[in-house]
Amino acid sequence: QVQLLESGGGLGQAGGSLRLSCEVSGRTSSVYRVGWFRQDPGKEREFVASIHYTWNTTEYADSVLGRFTISRDNAKNTVYLRMNILKPGDTAAYFCAASSKSVFDGSSRSRLYYNHWGQGTQVTVSS
Repeated sequence: QVQLLESGGGLGQAGGSLRLSCEVSGRTSSVYRVGWFRQDPGKEREFVASIHYTWNTTEYADSVLGRFTISRDNAKNTVYLRMNILKPGDTAAYFCAASSKSVFDGSSRSRLYYNHWGQGTQVTVSS
């Protein structure tokens, strides 16, 4: 089993920065990719960014490209989401997710690809 623990959420100002952390524990050797998703109440959970757990290749949603950076600290088994130039529209609950699926017929941007989820951390951006 894989466990994910998010931290770093809170209140940010428009134009400012926040950094989220996701500590990955358990069977980390089974993890292929770690992603961040966000969700507003009443809306679907949407893809934000992801990183391949071996090759460190990254992908981003168009809405955050150029503002957010996903990275990984191998020694700490922690994935970070650095969020710059925050906008009020970034307000949401942010969830860390990991996939241990070796085969998946679909996109790694789909929440269906991920089979391990953290509890989420709230980010609120004031204007």
